[in-house]
This record gives sequence, C-alpha cells and structure tokens, in this order.
Amino acid sequence: MTGQDSFTAWLGARSDAQLVALLERRPDLAVPLPSSMAVLAARAEQRASVLRAADDLGTVPFAIVEALALHTAGGGEPMTRTELKRALRTRAKAATVDAAVTELADRALLWFEGERIRLVPAVAEALPWPLGSGAETTPAPSESEIAAALTDLPEAERALLDKLAGTGPRGRTRDAAPDAPADRPVPRLLAARLLRRIDDETVELPAAVGQVLRGEPVTDPYRLAEPEPRTIPHPLDEVDGVGAGEVGELLRHCAAILEVLGQLPAPALRAGGLGVRELRRIAKAAGIDETRAGLLVELLAAAKLIEKGFPDPPPEADADDFWAPTPAADSWLEAPSARRWVPLAHAWLELDRYPWMIGLRDAADKPLAALAHELRVPYAARDRRIVLEALAEQPPGIELEPAGLARLLAWRTPRRRHFRRQVIDNTLYEAAALGVVGRGALTGAGRMLLTDTLAAAETALEAALPEPVDHVLVQADLTVVAPGPLTADLQRRIELVAEVESSGAATVYRIGESTLRRALDAGLTAAELHNLFGRHSRTPVPQTLTYLIDDVARRHGRLRAGMAQSFVRSEDPALLAQVLAAPVAETLALRGIAPTVAISQAPLGELFEELRRAGFAPAGEDSSGAIVDLRHRGARIGVRPLARQPYRPTPPTTDQLELLVTELRAGERAATATAGQVVRSDGTRTSTAAALALLQLAARVRRQVHIGYVDAKGTAIQRVVEPVRVGNGQLDALDPVTGTVRQFTLHRISSVALLE
Repeated sequence: MTGQDSFTAWLGARSDAQLVALLERRPDLAVPLPSSMAVLAARAEQRASVLRAADDLGTVPFAIVEALALHTAGGGEPMTRTELKRALRTRAKAATVDAAVTELADRALLWFEGERIRLVPAVAEALPWPLGSGAETTPAPSESEIAAALTDLPEAERALLDKLAGTGPRGRTRDAAPDAPADRPVPRLLAARLLRRIDDETVELPAAVGQVLRGEPVTDPYRLAEPEPRTIPHPLDEVDGVGAGEVGELLRHCAAILEVLGQLPAPALRAGGLGVRELRRIAKAAGIDETRAGLLVELLAAAKLIEKGFPDPPPEADADDFWAPTPAADSWLEAPSARRWVPLAHAWLELDRYPWMIGLRDAADKPLAALAHELRVPYAARDRRIVLEALAEQPPGIELEPAGLARLLAWRTPRRRHFRRQVIDNTLYEAAALGVVGRGALTGAGRMLLTDTLAAAETALEAALPEPVDHVLVQADLTVVAPGPLTADLQRRIELVAEVESSGAATVYRIGESTLRRALDAGLTAAELHNLFGRHSRTPVPQTLTYLIDDVARRHGRLRAGMAQSFVRSEDPALLAQVLAAPVAETLALRGIAPTVAISQAPLGELFEELRRAGFAPAGEDSSGAIVDLRHRGARIGVRPLARQPYRPTPPTTDQLELLVTELRAGERAATATAGQVVRSDGTRTSTAAALALLQLAARVRRQVHIGYVDAKGTAIQRVVEPVRVGNGQLDALDPVTGTVRQFTLHRISSVALLE
C-alpha cells in the first residue's frame, strides 16, 4: 500500500465527528464536494491548502513538525509518540505534546500508520522559521541584545541585514569562510551573532534578528512555554467608568460629524475616499483631531449612517458623489445612548479595514485617504478579535502590557506576521476610543460584545453609564456646567441655546448672542428661555444672562425672512383680491404680502392646476418676468449602479458539514462496492428499458444496486442504494448509510449495476 493509499485509509477510518471537525478547520476541502476519500486525501495534501491550514498553528505544533521532519530527513523511520516525547522532553511536557499532535491530526497535517507518525509532505514548508532553528541548543541573542547590536551598526552592514530580512533569511557569499578578512561586513556580523554560518559560502539571518528588523515581536522557537505578559490590575468599576466616559465622547463626536456632513456634504474623491482637506474641515468643525475624525467617519460608514451618493437637496459643489448622512442617522440620533453605541461597536468589530492606516503612505508615496479602498485588509476583523479575545481570557479588570501581548500572539500564531507592535497599539487605541476597553482592560460591555449578544452588550453598557441629570449650573461668566450626562430633552435644549466649550465628566457650555438668536430662530420666546434656566439651574441665574436674553429678544425679528414654494403676481390689485377671496385660496394656503403679490406653500405645478380649475388663467414667468413654458415633462435622474460589497464567504454550518460527510461516506461506499454487469443508459430506448428493468428487478428482490447519477448541477456522483419503487419518472430508493428514502430522477441515472 502506497503512502497516499495509507493516508486515504486513515482518513476513511476517522469518525464522522472527526471528519466534520476537519472540514470546519479546513473548509476549502469541501468545495466542491469530494466524490471519495481519495479525492479528499489528495486535496488535504495540496501545498496551498496545507499552508492555509498551518496559519492557525502555534509554536508547539510547529516544533513537533520540525522534529518529525528533521528525523525523517536524516533517514530515520517515522517517529512514534513515545520517541517524539523523548526528543522534546527538555522543551515541552508530555501532555502538551499529546495535545499538539492531536491538533495536527485533527487538521489532517499528520497521520498515523500503526504507531508511527507520518507528516503530510508540504507541512514542513509551512515552518515559520528555517528548518532546524528550533532544534539548536545554543542560546540565541535576546531582543535587548539584538537591539543594542543594531544601534551603532555601519550603514553597509545594516543594509545587508535589511535585505535578508525582506527577501529571505539565506544569502551566499565567499566572506562566510572562516579565513575571510575579519574587517569585512559578513565576518563582523557573524562575530556579533547577527548572522549564522551555514557553510563556507552560505549565511543565514537568525529568526529573532529578522523579527526585530521587521518590527515584529520576537519569539524563540526553542522555548515551548507560552509567554506570560505582565498583567496590571484595575478596579472593575474604574474600567467601566472610563469606558462609559469614552462612549459619551464617541456619541457626541459622531453626532457632530453627522451635523457637519448634513450641513455641507463632503465631495468624494474619484477613487471613492474622503480627501485630506475635507477630513481636516470635518475635524475642525466637530472640534476633534484628524486621527479621531478618520476613525469616526470609518465607523459611521460601516454602520451605514453616512454613505456615498448624491444627496437631496443637492449641494452647490460640482462633484459626482458626496459623503453625507443617510436617513438612518435621524433615528440613530434620537435613540438612547446604549442603543446608539451598539451598531458602532459591532461595525468596528466586524470591520475588514484598518482605520489607523489613514495618512500612511502607499507604494506611490501618496497618503491613504479615509474611506478609501486601500484601507481594506481581509484579515483585519479576525486579528482584531484575536487581540480582544486575549484580553477576554484574563479576569475582569486585568490589563495586559502591549509588548507582552504582542509576544503572546506571535507565539500562538507564528506564521502570521500581522501582530506587530503597531497593530496591537492601534487596535487597543481604537478599542479604547469606542469604550470597548478602559484602562487597557475589557469593559463589561466590551466583554459582552465579544462573547455574548448585542442585546447583552447594550444592557451591560446601560448599567455602566451614569444616570442622566436634569439640572445645570449657570455661572456669572455666562457658562453653563452640566455635572453629568443630561436627560435627552434638557440636552437638546441646552445645545440649542449654548455651544460646547469643553467636555468630559462635566460638560461646559457657553452662552452668547449668536446662540440665543439661534434659540429664538428655533421658535423659543424670551419667557421660555427665562423659564428654562430658572427651572433647571441649581445656581441663581445671573442678572447678566437675564439682561442679555431680553436685549437679544427685543432686537430679534425686526427684519423677517420667510419661505414659499410659489407666488402669484398681478398688476391688477382687484384681480388678486378676487383670487384671495375665492375658495381656491384656502386650498393653496395663499397669503397676500402686498397689494399685487401673494405667496403659497404649494408647488408651482399644483398652484397652476388649482387656479385653472377655479377659472383663472395664470401664466408662468422666470426671474426676469419673461413668460416661460411650464408644461410637465417628467422627472429625470441618472441610474446609479449598486455599490459592490466586498465578498466575505459564509462558513458552512455544522448541520451542512454533517450532511456533506454523509454524502462523502455514500460516495466512498459506492466507489468501493463490487458490482456485477453494468447497464449504461446512453439515451437510446433499448438502454433506458434495460436500466429500468434492472431497477424494477432489484426492487422486487430487495437487492442493492450501484447507480451513476448526474444531479441538477451537472455533477456526476455514484451511490449504492436499495430500490423501493420505480415509476412516474423517478426512483425511490433506501440509502443504506442514512436509512432514509431518497428520490432520483430516472432520466438522470447514467448507469445501473446489481451488487454482488
């Protein structure tokens, strides 16, 4: 039996639950449905699939792969579990080795031939370090020693190391020989242990040195104990309090950005993003820095609160598309704080983009724009969850040192080089800005967001948010201090009559003539403003504020401006008076503002129709008074293609995988069944009648048959079934694997054979 046959037999001997677990870990093996175990085994050995499956392996499984590969490369027989544990006894406990071997077997990256452990050939190529690095007993330089050695390195030597770190760890040079001049770059690097000699013409960059040069966390493949980051405990109420404070700031700033974009939508770049100048304008108007503004517009876009399109009413600027709020923003602004936070936090958790990359330079040395396509990183959401799940493993209130967290994640997934300190720091910064993390530890709401439902996260945040207050403190300098979050109604009123001057645990507002005019424009009277401060201020209302309100109210409204959709004008005051006296004036809400002019809120088309129906004969005019043709010609709007969403495959459910394994078992049984003479249906009447007669015979004598079948998708499959009934163009047959009756369309059956 060949190695491929042995691997196929080992897979076939796995239980259904083990095969389902394999397909959950390696879903690419199930697409399309393998027709037999041989096909499944061939896919499981393909290099691309093996490398993809190895991405989730930790340092211990890779150490086992390295030990097995080195042993067989030296010409030895495949190792047993006992021999493997003996080889690694100084580096890992027996239970740790057993767990790692089981994990590799569950992923079908190794298999067992009796007591011997055999590797799938391509697994050794997946090692995140050069083969043999983990087996070396010479202590490698520590991270601090490497950093110190790189500090004062000459330019030529540093350039050599950078090239090896970027292109590959091995290089060929004659200076690797022991008798090479000691003042040359390569001998100097060998002496400093920044290079390793392989032979007289080959040198290799140690894995730890390459990690330092690339800015990655340093891991030592020889040490198989999981790193323990330094933990910093914080009181849980302090963590939740800090997170709740950040949530308040987040919601206020998001509302400010929606207000800014609602007043003046931002033109979209030709590539689809938001320009640097527009982002700077939004940040300045919202009172935040550009880094935070970039994060928030990404969140608002992900939560569908802003979108790219052509807004109504159209802006004055000339551009194809604009970034503006969506109709959903109105209901979001009216919702309670916890309910407004949930869609933003969930959108960030599932966001397949890195907002912190805004402003970084691309390959053409151009800054990356907010909302640009270049910010999309396929593994962003997965890695964001991995960082937060590491925090969730700790007891509540525990912060992990970022450098130690980076080393831990690099040790757990050494093939992923995404967990650089930059990624960890920016992920924690964004999590803190959303209130998911407080004082470096997961908040209660953040933990629920990660491990429970969105409703549970909302409930946890509601408990952490401080109770809203219904009073303010009015100061003599015309400032209003809110000692906590205000009730929704009071906050709307205070924000109408004052501007935010500073925010935090207590928000400070400032009152001025412009803010009072804004409140009067909104319909408030001087008496209502006096009542607002007199009722809700816990401090006496200063006389300066009382005088200011009365003074602004006295001057307000002496010059008035209104709004109308259409007007009626006539040089004959009597004719216009006749129109205003007619019943149609009430229908159109006509109001005379001069002897010869009346205005209406009705659209111009409706105004013309109603006046003509009432017996009048109006004519249309333009801004210069010239007669124009106002006949209706129908609306015109450009058809916009639907925006393509990035493809995100949905993993199959456990039930779907169980059904798939059942089909695989059935196909395997059909492939290995011994059949007698085969009747093939080639579409002729004779062959069809022969196949039908054989099926009817099998149904009468209760014999199993081997059928070839082409399903509705055009896929050819083989099945062993027991015919029960033949007629009406279909075959009802019992599937011996599942014990259920299945139906097959007769004209899709390509062959029939009785089993011996």
